[in-house]
Amino acid sequence: MTSNVLRGLRAAALTGTLVLAYGHAFAADPIKLGVLEDQSGDFAVATIGKVHAIQLAAEEINKAGGIAGRPLELVVYDTQSDNTRYQEFMRRVLQRDKVDAVFAGFSSASREAYRPIVDQFNGFAFYNNQYEGGVCDGHMIVTGAVPEQQFSTLLPYMIQTYGKKVYTLAADYNFGQISAEWVRNIVKENGGEMVGEEFIPLGVSQFSQSIQNIQKAKPDFVVTLLVGTAQASYYEQAAAANVSLPMASSINVGQAYEHKRFKPPSLKDMHVTTNYVEEIDTPQSKAFVAKFKAKFPNEPYVNQEAENSYLAVYLYKQMVERAKSTKREEIRKVIAQGDVCMDAPEGKVCIDPKSQHMSHTIYLAKVAADHSITFPKVWQDIKPYWLGDAGCDLTRKDPMAQYTPSNPPPKP
Repeated sequence: MTSNVLRGLRAAALTGTLVLAYGHAFAADPIKLGVLEDQSGDFAVATIGKVHAIQLAAEEINKAGGIAGRPLELVVYDTQSDNTRYQEFMRRVLQRDKVDAVFAGFSSASREAYRPIVDQFNGFAFYNNQYEGGVCDGHMIVTGAVPEQQFSTLLPYMIQTYGKKVYTLAADYNFGQISAEWVRNIVKENGGEMVGEEFIPLGVSQFSQSIQNIQKAKPDFVVTLLVGTAQASYYEQAAAANVSLPMASSINVGQAYEHKRFKPPSLKDMHVTTNYVEEIDTPQSKAFVAKFKAKFPNEPYVNQEAENSYLAVYLYKQMVERAKSTKREEIRKVIAQGDVCMDAPEGKVCIDPKSQHMSHTIYLAKVAADHSITFPKVWQDIKPYWLGDAGCDLTRKDPMAQYTPSNPPPKP
């Protein structure tokens, strides 16, 4: 590959347009996919792999003939972990770049910053992240895991294994607050007791007072719902203070691979319910990791968001080809049929037509003292049941709203 082409690829990876045709003779106009992800800033550790996964899937699809014979063109912008940039670039890709769909966002705050813009311009966005759940919006497909998939498996296991007293440390914004509500509810349903709960502002990196509070409360385990580089400081500080309590999380390891980045044994006895980590020892997972690292040899870790993003490109391809259209209204008719599924690196996944969220294989990843990973339990085909059961049915109406257990959708 020439140096000019390499320079072009590097520039496009930061911001701009990247056509991944690789010599295939395409006669039709490209299908444009906007990619708004954090390649710098506080969340970049967890999100660079998302961009790479989308590039890998697009390259594979284009080499195989594209989507319905049309090349897939990526329009990529670095949102820099800045919510105002999400809003700026979302308007740009929908109004100026005229993309057919957008893959966007890591934090729930970023999603909620851009979601009204997607709704306003009748866009079609994929949110390929684990999150707190509750978004009932026909303009959104969610491929990440949600609380009813992660906490309904994780918390009963932790209570049965370690005890009933629970302490939660959560990031102080919608993800942490709503996730903590799920924790409270599921702990109560399983006969547990909340002995403490703290909400930590984003950017906080000192946890001495929280550690003292935990030691005083004497929980049987700690639920950690901490987000970003600064809040990740908790784990090594807790280890240094000899907290030595089992931990439970829906986000650690699977997103920011702390077990690889931090010195052992700071993540010892961390338990995470995740739909994907690179240690999964199946032929499908091994093949995915091998081709990922062949294309991106400097990739430090293939996380759940990378897998979610990779499979989302293939799901989008399937939807467009079945709809014979890139129009959102036609694609939603395909989704409503209830059989948009694929065999992903994690296992079989399907889109739920009522909520436009995805079923998952859920793996319980346990971190040992040396930071190796084992899988004490695996749950197959865990569905995103809560929204549909609560009253969200996008096959009938589109409220374009986010709901919580304490503020569910109105019953029809």
